[in-house]
Amino acid sequence: MRRYGTAPVPSRTYRDRPGAYGVLWRDGEMLLVEHDGQILLPGGGIDPGESPSQALHREVWEETGWRIGTPRKLGNFVRYGWLPDYGFWARKIQHVFLARPIRELGPPVEVDHTPVWAKAADAPGLLTVEGERRLAEAALRFFI
Repeated sequence: MRRYGTAPVPSRTYRDRPGAYGVLWRDGEMLLVEHDGQILLPGGGIDPGESPSQALHREVWEETGWRIGTPRKLGNFVRYGWLPDYGFWARKIQHVFLARPIRELGPPVEVDHTPVWAKAADAPGLLTVEGERRLAEAALRFFI
């Protein structure tokens, strides 16, 4: 699996934290989220007992307020880092899906996340996480 970001520190213990993220395409735009000054793909951790697809549906709703159509797997990557909300170093395994936002259900449940619509051609360049940027660029090849 391709790694983006900093290499793991051999003396550090990392816990696996799988997550599901979406490249959400609609009418020439991508739905992203702003969180703590970063622009990210909507998504997050897969909870015990959840499939990646179930986690994606839940996370997109929590972070954007939107319901999505059937997701298709786009790719995955790994990155290493500190998770301040959980208090541990993680090996984040990010499963990325392509999906279509189909209905806005209301405002985000997670009030510290702000939905951001961007022109699809511009969206990859806005993303903070390199692996997310690379997979968003790959998704553009489906549409442009």
